[in-house]
Amino acid sequence: MTLPASLLNAISAQLLAAGASSPVRRASPVGGGDINEAALVETTQACYFVKWHRNPPPGFFEGEADGLQRLAASGAIRVPWVIGAGAAEGASFLILEWIERGGKTPAAAELLGRQLAALHRPPLPAFGLDRDNTLGTLPQPNTPRTSWMAFYRDQRLGVQRDLAARNGLLPAERARRLDRLMGSLDHWINEAAVWPALLHGDLWGGNWIVSADGGPVLIDPAVYAGDREMDLAMASLFGGFPERFFAAYAEALPLPPGAAERQPLYQLYYLLCHLNLFGEGYGGPVDRILHGYAPH
Repeated sequence: MTLPASLLNAISAQLLAAGASSPVRRASPVGGGDINEAALVETTQACYFVKWHRNPPPGFFEGEADGLQRLAASGAIRVPWVIGAGAAEGASFLILEWIERGGKTPAAAELLGRQLAALHRPPLPAFGLDRDNTLGTLPQPNTPRTSWMAFYRDQRLGVQRDLAARNGLLPAERARRLDRLMGSLDHWINEAAVWPALLHGDLWGGNWIVSADGGPVLIDPAVYAGDREMDLAMASLFGGFPERFFAAYAEALPLPPGAAERQPLYQLYYLLCHLNLFGEGYGGPVDRILHGYAPH
């Protein structure tokens, strides 16, 4: 879709305020994923990636910008620089560095694995974050907690459970098994082995790209501090990461016992999110995980 004139004018103003020496001279639509629309925006000196949404939830792009800035500040892995954000006539937008893309290679995937381990290694003060954000358009409350198990139960599974109930996506059997699983997380989670690691938060295969110089870049985060296995569980869910990525990560930062057993437990959060975003097509995968952890 072509950028509306009011939005284009607001983007030009943001770029000029950020130091651009000329207004936008051209905007070309590009793929923006399932949630947003996006464009390549050009001035006479530089190119930018702009995404926009006509009716975003509160703090939508602000949360993404904050997450990108936190990832950049870690120094562990490249992300697009945030140029600015704003709104015009009900549409919100985010302006990012334009990154010329190269092809994904085994070497880039291996480097990404090592860099993700470096991102996860330093412990943060608590699980959560000092602000809420979103995963897609879904609320992701991040009130800090000292217990990972309580955080995952209440602020990840519990939030999506309640949303699924409101959306008519939680039949009685699904609700019963989910409640039982949520009440027995200590069977699989060892709090002593978990530290609050800075997470990308939405690490599916479409959210890593490779720059023209061959280096990996992470995009579209849903950042918070959590069990590092969450990022790996999401990376395993839909494909897009070669085995060398996982091996390089494990070499740099070995996983604790029980990680393979916990992987579906952590994938459950993302599948519940997909259930709430896209409907009952994700009910089957949710139910299979619930049957595995709560068979009766």
